[in-house]
Amino acid sequence: MNEPRNEPMNEPMNEPRTKDTVAVLGTGIMGRPMAANLLAAGFGVRAFNRSRDKAEPLAGQGAQVCDTPEEAVRGAAFVLTMLADGPTVEQVMKKAGSAARGGTVWLQMSTVGLDWTARLAKLAERDGLSFVDAPVLGTKQPAEEGKLVVLASGPEQLRHRCAPVFDAVGSRTMWVGPAGAGSRLKLVANAWVLALTNATAESVGLAEALGVDPKLFLEAIGGGSLDVPYAHLKGGAMIDRKFPLSFAVKHAAKDARLVLEAGNGKVDLASARAALAHLEAAVEAGYAEEDMAALYYGAR
Repeated sequence: MNEPRNEPMNEPMNEPRTKDTVAVLGTGIMGRPMAANLLAAGFGVRAFNRSRDKAEPLAGQGAQVCDTPEEAVRGAAFVLTMLADGPTVEQVMKKAGSAARGGTVWLQMSTVGLDWTARLAKLAERDGLSFVDAPVLGTKQPAEEGKLVVLASGPEQLRHRCAPVFDAVGSRTMWVGPAGAGSRLKLVANAWVLALTNATAESVGLAEALGVDPKLFLEAIGGGSLDVPYAHLKGGAMIDRKFPLSFAVKHAAKDARLVLEAGNGKVDLASARAALAHLEAAVEAGYAEEDMAALYYGAR
């Protein structure tokens, strides 16, 4: 899987691989701060986004903003994908992979689920890329602060090589097994996040229906064994009806579907089903681009 392939005949011979260059493909709400943290850590960064305007701010921080994924990956030591879903990653990497040199490490950090992770690993093999499946725990603020948790999985011999990149974007890296193990753990964590967000929405909604100040609910659980900081973060947003974007409803719905697909009848994921129903209702109500806490509107 990781055997180098012959260099493409059309690649300029005066472009040696730069070991400290990372091609960041996808510079949205997560990818852009990750790229900024790589720059701050001393890496060279080539940034590509299908909507170029989302990558442009990185130019002022020292990144090379590229018009095509091929331009971004050519000569880079690492390719980091942080895109919306599996089909998008595949579409971009089908263009980029052929321009990368054999042995380049592909850090696939998007949340794409199990089937797409396996499919992308085969694409990496076709193009002679070393594939590391490394989704992350955390959203906008942890990404900006470099405090993501990286759930890395792939060839053990790449662990040392990847460490500086992961250290630049995260506060902790867990190596959990061969490629695919990281995505499995991410789905487990996402099932918990979805259940917690949905339960918070239901409790806030029930409090309001019963004429109880929902802030009393958060106060009641505060500081005790039932307390979870995340409930205060999302619950406060629901109570205030203000949803500063950290992770969009539409993307949370995608992740809920991935969780349910992974369960595939092996376990009763009733909480994930309920969260998805409320997220889809929120999308229909016009809240697709709002933070996932807006699933509150679907639960009412």
